[in-house]
Amino acid sequence: MDHPAHPGMTRRQALRQAGTGLGLLGLVGVLGDSGLLGAPAAMAAGPDAAGASPALAAKDALAAHATHFPARAKHVIHIYLNGGPSQVDTFDPKPLLRRYEGRMLPQGNLSTERKTGTALPSPFRFRKYGQSGLEVSEIFARTAAHADDLCVIRSMHANTPNHEQSMRLMNCGDERLSRPSMGAWLTYGMGTDNANLPGFIAMCPGLPVADVSNWRSAFLPGVYQGTYIDTRKDKTDELIENIRNPAVSKADQRRQLDLLATLNRRHQERRAEDDNLEARIASFELAYRMQMSATDAFDVGQEPESIREMYGPGVQARQLLIARRLVERGVRFVQLFHGDVQPWDSHDNIAGAHRQLGLECDRAIAALLTDLKQRGLFEETLVLCGGEFGRTPSVELVNGKPGMGRDHNHWGFSVWLAGAGVKGGHVHGATDEFGYKAVESPVHVHDLHATMLHLLGFDHTRLTYRYAGRDFRLTDVSGEIVRDILA
Repeated sequence: MDHPAHPGMTRRQALRQAGTGLGLLGLVGVLGDSGLLGAPAAMAAGPDAAGASPALAAKDALAAHATHFPARAKHVIHIYLNGGPSQVDTFDPKPLLRRYEGRMLPQGNLSTERKTGTALPSPFRFRKYGQSGLEVSEIFARTAAHADDLCVIRSMHANTPNHEQSMRLMNCGDERLSRPSMGAWLTYGMGTDNANLPGFIAMCPGLPVADVSNWRSAFLPGVYQGTYIDTRKDKTDELIENIRNPAVSKADQRRQLDLLATLNRRHQERRAEDDNLEARIASFELAYRMQMSATDAFDVGQEPESIREMYGPGVQARQLLIARRLVERGVRFVQLFHGDVQPWDSHDNIAGAHRQLGLECDRAIAALLTDLKQRGLFEETLVLCGGEFGRTPSVELVNGKPGMGRDHNHWGFSVWLAGAGVKGGHVHGATDEFGYKAVESPVHVHDLHATMLHLLGFDHTRLTYRYAGRDFRLTDVSGEIVRDILA
């Protein structure tokens, strides 16, 4: 397709000749076509957060928007324990498992991904914490020091015992592909408080199961897609590749960007139906502004030694400290995956694996909660911690014989929330006496999303986007607010 200002020259060729360090020569690897960093696509027409229909221009798409009603929360930090932590080894003690050790459960085993056998008691000690007496496993002993701030939902349930489907359900409200992620919906509805940073950032040392679909924007405008950061790298310039262009000064980049915008606008005038251009222009502008703000936000070396010591060493500590720095700077949604693929997927050696995983994140999670409080951010930040499902209270069979691990369990599992608008020191719902299935006040993932959106100031039935002749929403056609957990 010819560029209108240069007959015979394609738009891509025009970009190359413009030489911008933030286009093909700069952040294309970051904000480009890989899908990992959320290259903005179409600013398609769709209803705004209140249900109106005119589309926002891409340059205004991330501006802060009014919510349906006053929000308790302004930001979300989602601590994703990808792989499925065991509820009976973390936040849902089941002492009766000890009595049935080595025996089949009296009610039988529910269908999960793999065959399971006899009861497997937890190898971890539970104790009561805080004035609330919340029971927590020893692997989260430091986090449990905040027991009176935690709201544990012990009656979560999902649809299938498979990672890919359950990851997409937890993150996108639908097990299928091509549905917008929770962070994309939030930034679509609220915008951001900082125009120099993305509204939604996803961090993971590697890639989780279902990789980029966990933070995609799907049919929402691409400007709302999550910005992926590979936290295996610890230097700021490596965390965000191509954030600086060593060959071109900022002044020259500004002139090149202005020229590029002029060329793109001319191109757009003749192709009004191509909504990709508006978001692409916005991505170049954001990339230019990010050069200073992003490097500052991700540089944990700026923190006092006492703060870095509080969080401790390691990737999880660095991710959680960066999360606090991001919400402090106005980023709406920060998602932290624990590790590559599915680290909490303990099909074998539940004792050793879960203990090690707890050691990797417990100290830093506790530090995050303390840090948010002392900076006045706790009351406006909603913290969610959990996985895509839980694990079976019965042992997984390996070649027909009992192993020392647990299979996936979508019938009943636990997550906890803390912060803005959440009832602290509270337990909602329950699984059966062995921890297999949610039996008291069950909470589906759609209900969790509806409740989170409520705390963020939205009626989940009205935060919609028209696509392919239908008004879509995060909660699909269901979802009830869990009012029992609201402060």
